[in-house]
Amino acid sequence: MVSINPLDVLLWTFRRNEKDIVNLYTTLSPVMQLATGGSMLNFGYWSSKCIDPISAQNNLCTVFGDLAELSSAKHAVDIGSGLSAPSMLWRDSFPNLHLDCVNINFNQLSFSGPQKNIEFINSTSTNLPFANDSVDRVLALESAQHFKPLSDFINESKRILMKNGLFVLAIPLTLGESSFRKLGLLKFTWSSEHYTLDYLKNILTLNGFSISSEKLIGSNVYDPLADYYIENRTSLKKLLLKNYPSYVENILFKSIKKMKKASEEKIIDYVLLKCTLKSNLND
Repeated sequence: MVSINPLDVLLWTFRRNEKDIVNLYTTLSPVMQLATGGSMLNFGYWSSKCIDPISAQNNLCTVFGDLAELSSAKHAVDIGSGLSAPSMLWRDSFPNLHLDCVNINFNQLSFSGPQKNIEFINSTSTNLPFANDSVDRVLALESAQHFKPLSDFINESKRILMKNGLFVLAIPLTLGESSFRKLGLLKFTWSSEHYTLDYLKNILTLNGFSISSEKLIGSNVYDPLADYYIENRTSLKKLLLKNYPSYVENILFKSIKKMKKASEEKIIDYVLLKCTLKSNLND
């Protein structure tokens, strides 16, 4: 049985510094792995053909990779790469692509072992160990909501991108006020910064990027994920209770229900953004 101190989780969630995020993911990522049966740590992009977590998560990675035009990329950097499962999917789809998986969590980087065409780099997102103008894609798949300050990450991405490069993000967001009155339990269990779409677009523009593609997909992320968990709760609960105390599953269940309600009420959403450097506009 995994021992989790609720006070520790609460402190990690409220402070959300780099050490807290490492502790949080080290402790709770296995919950996601048990619930999904795989090594992806994203919410997934659900459709009529993607009716289980693994297929939905793979679909999100595929859609994200297409948005990032990885078929024509040579060198991509996956920032906040988790257990590196997305990069392995992209590597298998695009054999000419070299990927650097950047993660501050060393335990996650060492999860998969050595991989062809993939390098693993233990680094913070706000001080990237790459030369100026050295990569043609910077990718942040459901990770940038943890990077603080976000403007430093954006500036670092701008610095390392070649002039014709792409900066692509998949990120949960709020559509307005992120108070306890609006988010309820999610205010405590959504352990990341609660950025609004307007804030994201504004900070990207102020820091030298132009948004070339924007797609809100929250209704294909939160709602079907919640439906899946609710419909399969009995079997998923049995899996989780083998390793975690019952209160962990209970909080997860209540959070998922609140997540669906917040999505239906357009309090939260999820956006895919493709950005280019502003200097490209007249190229």
